[in-house]
Amino acid sequence: MNASDPPFLVFGAPAIGEEEIAEVEACLRSGWLGTGPRVARFERDFAAWRGVDPARVAAVNSCTAALHVSMIAAELEPGSEVITTPLTFCATVNAIVHAGLTPVLADVDPVTQNIDPAAIEAAITPRTRAILPVHFAGRPCAMDRIMAIAQRHGLVVIEDCAHAVETEFRGRPVGTFGDFGCYSFYVTKNVTTGEGGMVLGRDEERIARVRMLALHGLSRDAWHRFGDAGYKHYQVVECGFKYNMMDLQAAIGLQQLARVEAHWQRRRALWQRYNEAFADLPLTLPAPPEADTRHGHHLYTVRIDAARCGLDRDAFLDRMNAARIGTGVHYLSIPEHAYYRERFGWRPEAWPQAMRIGRQTASLPLSPVLSDADAGRVIAAVRAIVGG
Repeated sequence: MNASDPPFLVFGAPAIGEEEIAEVEACLRSGWLGTGPRVARFERDFAAWRGVDPARVAAVNSCTAALHVSMIAAELEPGSEVITTPLTFCATVNAIVHAGLTPVLADVDPVTQNIDPAAIEAAITPRTRAILPVHFAGRPCAMDRIMAIAQRHGLVVIEDCAHAVETEFRGRPVGTFGDFGCYSFYVTKNVTTGEGGMVLGRDEERIARVRMLALHGLSRDAWHRFGDAGYKHYQVVECGFKYNMMDLQAAIGLQQLARVEAHWQRRRALWQRYNEAFADLPLTLPAPPEADTRHGHHLYTVRIDAARCGLDRDAFLDRMNAARIGTGVHYLSIPEHAYYRERFGWRPEAWPQAMRIGRQTASLPLSPVLSDADAGRVIAAVRAIVGG
């Protein structure tokens, strides 16, 4: 790097302000760092924001954990098939495997890039027990059609809302349609706790089990064992996991949640600016949001067709990196990865839409901390690479 080089634009940089810093400092000074009052408050605030009873949410340490314990709490018999999308992060499929279940892939719609309900229907067998739709890039899946399929076949629905904390479908938050909704608060997400997740459930008893499973299967969490009401004995009632959220994480999330609308508005403005700036380029831009939905604007993905653009996706990534602009790949389709090919015998060609999208897509910086000048750098670089 030369002194004259512009600063590197980090992809998905979090918007951390003085409010988060002050809340974390207050948490540190309180002496309570683990699961405690701030986690409980974060759960209450999240539930109120999504319009559900606080007894229907449970904070955990990742969306992966949320997916895993949701499938266990759903009591799906070992080996049951769970239908999901091939265009997702590996955690979606890994959670199915870790729950002792069998992943089955259904291809995506080429326009929305979400799982295609017709492909779900075609993938159902006598062993199918659940559907795991992923609201890709913040765009809601066709939850009316998916829930109708689930009801016809008696299937559990677990929504992967890692990209979609603000997303709505026909006026209703995603994550509230299925039996469970699982959210991510990873560092690049629209609401971050550094690492973290949340489970929202339809059934309070199942969420109570999620909460218990997330902390070793203990009958009482650490806050109630060591709080100022006096020591409480506990019982191990199930073989659980170490999936609990810490107050240190919730301290960040409390302030992030307070600014979720402002951050969404900024990302939407950047999204619209990109759309206008790239309209004349030979790129495939994100499809407009469907009517009566709220897009989470989590990822801004462009597709680079080598025949139209004069270079392939990987060359585009290299050129953007040379311009000191971070990019992402969301995602190589799941069957492109060696582990899944070897374990399940999957081949990318079996899901052609996901394969094509995964080989052509690049994600551009989209964060509320991105300044107008930063966005200008991104636009200039893309235009120089593809439009030059």
